[in-house]
Amino acid sequence: MQLNQLLAALPASTDSKVPDWMLGCFRRRCISFANGLSDDQTQVYWLQCGGFTLDLRLPPGPEPLAAKAWADYSADELALLAAREGWQAETLWDGQALAWEGGVSLQLHNPWPEPALLQRIGNCMMEFAPSGAYVEDWRLQPPGPGPLLGLRLLEERDASGQLRHQGGGLIIAGEVAALVRGRAEPIDAQGRLAAVAADLVGQAEPLGRLFGCDTALARGDWQQGYQVQCTTHPGRMDQPLLSLQGFSWLEDAPGQLLQRCEENGEQIERRWLLDTWLPDWQPQAATTQSAAAADWFAQESATLTRCLQRLD
Repeated sequence: MQLNQLLAALPASTDSKVPDWMLGCFRRRCISFANGLSDDQTQVYWLQCGGFTLDLRLPPGPEPLAAKAWADYSADELALLAAREGWQAETLWDGQALAWEGGVSLQLHNPWPEPALLQRIGNCMMEFAPSGAYVEDWRLQPPGPGPLLGLRLLEERDASGQLRHQGGGLIIAGEVAALVRGRAEPIDAQGRLAAVAADLVGQAEPLGRLFGCDTALARGDWQQGYQVQCTTHPGRMDQPLLSLQGFSWLEDAPGQLLQRCEENGEQIERRWLLDTWLPDWQPQAATTQSAAAADWFAQESATLTRCLQRLD
């Protein structure tokens, strides 16, 4: 059964750990550091459902690398791949700061260990590092038609039953969707991803394991599917994010879904756990303000509104 058909009769379901204004897809507009320098070029996306975060961080510009067998990537190309970030983690919100724990990540270390002090005004969500190291300006992406759905990926296996991925998740936020799939097995190597990859040039099997955690962001729609637009893995570019067919409920595991489908000529089986299902999700770009703030804006509108536009 197609995923949207399976969920059609299901009422809204979420035990959200975050406020409503944090849900959906955000793109980073800029990060500014304590040294006075800023970056508004790196491609960064944050997708949030009720219980977990998906994050994708890529260098600017179009995909520079072709899809190849792992053994065919040069040392310089592996260095470019190792400079990407993609992860899924559980969210912990205390009313002011958001922290993350667990989950899966392409990187072997945690590049962003600080919690996030967050405030949302309009479509802009500001994230402050408690240490003062940086501030990030995130913008809510227009959702387009469709629900907000969060599925935790428990595991993915091939036709022989071999484990391909475990951990990760799928978030669909209207016309945007992202998928993170963790490695089949943990990596024993210590150190940073780039250093480990540099020692494995030409070695297909260990490189495949090392880069076995992938993240992809796609656009499309809830009925027809989503096409990958940016990803940690060049082979995923312009491909379907995942099949939306072959879903059923697991009767002996409440909240879990089984997916059996064909992708790229292969038979795939996945187990998912439902986290968030908001079929009528309609995020708003505007946020609340005090009566005094609204009066001030009206009184000064002649100058305040002369250059207004939505910045995504």
